[in-house]
Amino acid sequence: MAVRVLAISGSARKGSLNQKLLNVAVQGALAAGAEVTVISLSDYPLPFFDGDLEKEEGVPAQALRLQSLFGEHDALLVASPDYNGGYTALLKNAIDWMSRPSFEKISGLALFTNKATAVISASPGPMGGIRSMLAMRGVLEKLGAMLIPQTFTLGVAHQAFVDDKLVNPQVEGEVKAVGAALVKFSGALSQA
Repeated sequence: MAVRVLAISGSARKGSLNQKLLNVAVQGALAAGAEVTVISLSDYPLPFFDGDLEKEEGVPAQALRLQSLFGEHDALLVASPDYNGGYTALLKNAIDWMSRPSFEKISGLALFTNKATAVISASPGPMGGIRSMLAMRGVLEKLGAMLIPQTFTLGVAHQAFVDDKLVNPQVEGEVKAVGAALVKFSGALSQA
């Protein structure tokens, strides 16, 4: 059975550099034999996480949809943009809601526990979003995800693409290698 990968970008912006980078990593996962679902968080509008809101209204329907989708996948591939040295509120908010108990009162944390996960980042800045990538890895690790050691940050990313394709073939190979490594790691986890 093929490894199922859920791919998410922390940016919903049209023409997002992180979405472009994610698409390249997805190619690597597909080439490694995975089934990949790419989603946009803009398709899952959520209020900002608030414990009082959750108590009064429960977990929002869009968060439950995300939980269900997340639960159907073996691995998670995240592109984490760098907004002022950190990850995006859009991405963190979605993760916070997904970590809440489901409609069946099952812990959302169980969705993350031992799930193979990779994080990449792109930024117009020279550091390529490394702070965002590292911070997001810390969040996911805290939730119990199994972070693969392979990562990639792409600096000066606004100059790295032509027609959504990376100009440098070596960089393209390295990004695809992250997607492939995620599939290999997830497959090994399922056999352990």
